[in-house]
Amino acid sequence: MTTHFEVLSASSEALARCGRIHTPHGVIDTPAFCPVGTLGSVKGMAPDDLEGLGVQMMLSNAYHLYLRPGHRFIEKRGGLHNFIGWDHPILTDSGGYQIFSLNKLTKISEEGAAFQSHIDGSRHFISPEKAIEIESSLGADIIMAFDECLPYASDYKRTAASVDRTLRWAKRSKSAHLNKKQSLYGIVQGGFFPDLRKVGVEGLLEIGFDGYAIGGLSVGEPQDEMLEVLEQVVPTLPSDKTVYLMGVGRPEDLVEAVWRGVDLFDCVLPTRHARTGSLFTARGEINIKNSRYKEDDQPLDSDCACYTCRHFSRAYLRHLFIAKEILAIRLNTLHNLYYYLALMSGLRQAIKDLTLSRFRKTFYELRNTASPLS
Repeated sequence: MTTHFEVLSASSEALARCGRIHTPHGVIDTPAFCPVGTLGSVKGMAPDDLEGLGVQMMLSNAYHLYLRPGHRFIEKRGGLHNFIGWDHPILTDSGGYQIFSLNKLTKISEEGAAFQSHIDGSRHFISPEKAIEIESSLGADIIMAFDECLPYASDYKRTAASVDRTLRWAKRSKSAHLNKKQSLYGIVQGGFFPDLRKVGVEGLLEIGFDGYAIGGLSVGEPQDEMLEVLEQVVPTLPSDKTVYLMGVGRPEDLVEAVWRGVDLFDCVLPTRHARTGSLFTARGEINIKNSRYKEDDQPLDSDCACYTCRHFSRAYLRHLFIAKEILAIRLNTLHNLYYYLALMSGLRQAIKDLTLSRFRKTFYELRNTASPLS
């Protein structure tokens, strides 16, 4: 079975839509959020935890798995699904972002990227063809073309050269893509320059991909700049293809991006925040380390139906975290992922019910913050 996308319903108020991504390992109802399992594991969570939460797809990173334990090692063990015990959809990032963000000594050429491992300093080279080889060996359902990522506020000349190179690499990625059971997505780059984003979109459409990702965001820019890019790019992408916003983000980012027509998200935020004691609720974040919760016997969020909130008090969660008990990370992560998945479920239902504007208004009223301009 090949991966494909269908639109089921659309909002009458915005570009938001509900859809369904069909993959060899199951269906993903969109808009959807994918927890990040960089090394084939969402930190602190077993596969049955993720299934219990209703996770539809997880993201793993080709760069990290290539370095450790190795894509051929995983391939010999039946591919990533079999290796990690997860019989549901997986998306792999090509590793472009990690190569450029983790390695100060990266050297970019037309052929690809030469870099040193952040683990042991060993030298490596990944080309578009190599990236697709790695992702093919891993066997993910959705894979990404190799692209070049730039830091926020890169100048026009550097960004223009990067867009052109990303398009050449995208063409080579597609030529190397032979496993048609895997869906290959192209990545729109172009920084914060509208004409360069336009070049990026038009170049990818000419090549043709199974879906389209928007990269180069969530790199330190203000939210309004990110939303401007979405407002420009999303309407120019094919309506019958998945739109994936990479590495985003905060709950308000998800709400605003869905409003603007994005279907798919991934971000480390809910799991990373869980490990630092920052917990999401409908009324904003709670820092469980705060001394005000030392004798607080209330549940973390009385309106939340997750395992953590149904069984434990803020005082206990604070005690676990301060005592550095492993259980603290597990319970915090369960809660944060539940919050994100419930938010996405609420957005899907609001789109179907044609009540997205009301949902969005209530979301901000509970947080006691104003929403960005539509």
